[in-house]
Amino acid sequence: MDTKQEIREFLTSRRARITPDQVELASYGPRRVPGLRREEVAVLAGVSIQYYTRLERGDMNGVSESVLSALAGALQLDDAERAHLFDLARAAHPMPARPRRRPAKQRVRPEVQWTLEAITGAAAFVSNDRLDILAANQLGRALYSELYDTPARPVNTARFVFLDPRAEVSYGDWDRIATETVAILRSAAGRDPYNRELSDLVGELATQSEAFRTRWATHNVRFHNTGTKHFNHPVVGELTLSFKRLDLAADPGLTLFTYTAEPGSRSEDALKLLGSWAATIDPAQPARATEPSSG
Repeated sequence: MDTKQEIREFLTSRRARITPDQVELASYGPRRVPGLRREEVAVLAGVSIQYYTRLERGDMNGVSESVLSALAGALQLDDAERAHLFDLARAAHPMPARPRRRPAKQRVRPEVQWTLEAITGAAAFVSNDRLDILAANQLGRALYSELYDTPARPVNTARFVFLDPRAEVSYGDWDRIATETVAILRSAAGRDPYNRELSDLVGELATQSEAFRTRWATHNVRFHNTGTKHFNHPVVGELTLSFKRLDLAADPGLTLFTYTAEPGSRSEDALKLLGSWAATIDPAQPARATEPSSG
């Protein structure tokens, strides 16, 4: 990742979405580009136009946290965007050239797998910043049966979303899921710009998917902590599930997610049915979707 280019494009895209009216600035004369001018951002952040121009060109050498905070306020960044700005600033500090690194293979400790299997009534899995699913409980594997119905390991949700034609049917709101998936990967790239496996995945998706390329160019970022997803499962049909994120403190870079249904809802019934179907599947074989037995 070219950090200077990332900074330039991120800051440019953020100021392009804000109008003078939104920040209570008077607007004079025609505007050649949408959003705020550089000098207007400088005024709002309390820095000189020359200094802000330097920052927007990607030169963040020596920038202080107070200036970054002022800049985040001027551009009305949300928490995820603010964190991304600080990540980019850290990555921009001059240092000897660093090769893209291939991190040590991430492994899920047996104790974590035991925890997953002890979770019943909810789909649960462990993933990394690249959106690889590294481990799951029985219900988690059943929920993502279409991902597991391929030889590639580890299964990767971003690759499924953009490269598998079944994804648009599997997700009831594919467009939102696709947009959020890219924003999650963009945030991860800002935190770890030298991660070779992550950059290889981004390159693969950008090469093969126009939908990915279009979204990647927006420079949007987001936290993936909690929310709701709608599934069209090939076995049990529609499911609306709430997810929660739990970072594994003893395993940096790994996160445990749980997916649960509202008590008494149709989705809870469907999730229970999915659990019954999952109990019939040989865990050593791909989880192929077949109708559950009625008798």
